[in-house]
Amino acid sequence: MVQLEQAGVARRIIVAIKAQIHSGAYRPGDRLPSTRAFAAEWGASRTTVMAAYSQLDAEGYLITRQGARAIVAPGLERVSGEAPIAAASPRNLSAFAQRLLALPPLAEQQPAKVADFRYGDLSGADFPVLAWRRALNKAILQRAARLRYGDPQGSSVLRTALQAYLWRARGISCTPDQIVVVNGSQQGLDLCARLLLDPGDRFVIENPGYLLARHAFAAAGGIAVPVAVDADGLRTDALPPARLAYVTPSHQFPLGGVLSARRRRALLGWATASGAYIVEDDYDGEYRHDIAPIPPLQTLDPDSVIYVGTLSKTLSPTLRLGYLVVPTGLRRVFSEAKRLTDRHAPMLEQDAMAELLASGAYERHVRSIRRKNAERREVLLQALADRLGPRVTVAGADTGLHVVAWMDGIAAEREPAIIAAARTAGIGLYPVSPLYDPSGPRPETAGFILGYAGLDTEALRRGVAVLATILAERRFGPARGRGSR
Repeated sequence: MVQLEQAGVARRIIVAIKAQIHSGAYRPGDRLPSTRAFAAEWGASRTTVMAAYSQLDAEGYLITRQGARAIVAPGLERVSGEAPIAAASPRNLSAFAQRLLALPPLAEQQPAKVADFRYGDLSGADFPVLAWRRALNKAILQRAARLRYGDPQGSSVLRTALQAYLWRARGISCTPDQIVVVNGSQQGLDLCARLLLDPGDRFVIENPGYLLARHAFAAAGGIAVPVAVDADGLRTDALPPARLAYVTPSHQFPLGGVLSARRRRALLGWATASGAYIVEDDYDGEYRHDIAPIPPLQTLDPDSVIYVGTLSKTLSPTLRLGYLVVPTGLRRVFSEAKRLTDRHAPMLEQDAMAELLASGAYERHVRSIRRKNAERREVLLQALADRLGPRVTVAGADTGLHVVAWMDGIAAEREPAIIAAARTAGIGLYPVSPLYDPSGPRPETAGFILGYAGLDTEALRRGVAVLATILAERRFGPARGRGSR
């Protein structure tokens, strides 16, 4: 066993030194560290390093002599102007790949230490560890006699359990055959894009809206037609012709509006008249605080609506479990597309999820975290009122796991400076403006999406207090010549 471990370390040393030579960090004639120094640096035995150096000597990368440090062999110079191997330009990319690379990259930040308001995060302490472990153990012990690929639509046991749950929780009437289990809702959106759009087809999307949905449809060659939203959700008074519409009617992302009954009927009428499908993303429909449950669009027209659900906002985004409810006529094509993509979602997690649903543990968990997140929401709203008062306008607080905080009197162009100051103080802030269509107008007032499901109450209070201090000390105000929202 020890010999195998040493061989593995030696292989890693060989690969690392070759990479340094190919990149030009080590040039012909350069001396490498002594075997003793290299061993200390890598935490390996000197014997292992000597074996790696000897192999590199045999391959012509190094010249080794007894009692002398190894040197890089001649003839391994990088050609002038030659790019490092890792930076070589890709060749023969498909049109899909080129569209993908043309999309603006999403900004990624390391989690802030004091309070990170990134939306989509959940608290690790909320995960039902014991219930999940029991469900996993039961799934493992019930292993089949033969290990084989499963149904691309998902485990029949899970789809049956999901059917019952969706009827109880969301009023959706469907058959298990209409459900497709996917690796998170993002894969569901990607399948919708590939199956419903051809290059050049137009798709309606909310403005502002979910960037990864927009990117999925655009990568498939779709042409975005942004439609403004207000407090009642997507504006349906002048919907353009399109192949599909992507909407978040139960809690518009990010502004939080709920699509009104009148607009729901107008949207469904548009879909029927134009032959388009509606992709309904119910990403956090389990969280309703001050309003009664709102039936999904799917319940009004199952033939026109593809319902997208996820477990990322109730269990964990790391599980990568989501599901689609598709019209009966689309069942086969979605099943075949899922088969070609990755065969099926992981079966062990599917079986464990089915057990959580069948035992009632999942719904008990949802009730528990709904209460916890309602408490977090109250703490956040109170902290914003106490620390910022009339200087902040909060939107979208009735449902979901985030709010939008508009900083009244502060111009949107101040957002980068506020974010940088907050990051220095250990606070993670995320602006609303990048979620607007880049070719259209942006909000004039600074606004931030404040996710609260990943933070405890003390972190929420500290985060708002630090933000208030930053705004007061830096005296951020409107830019010259610019108005507010």
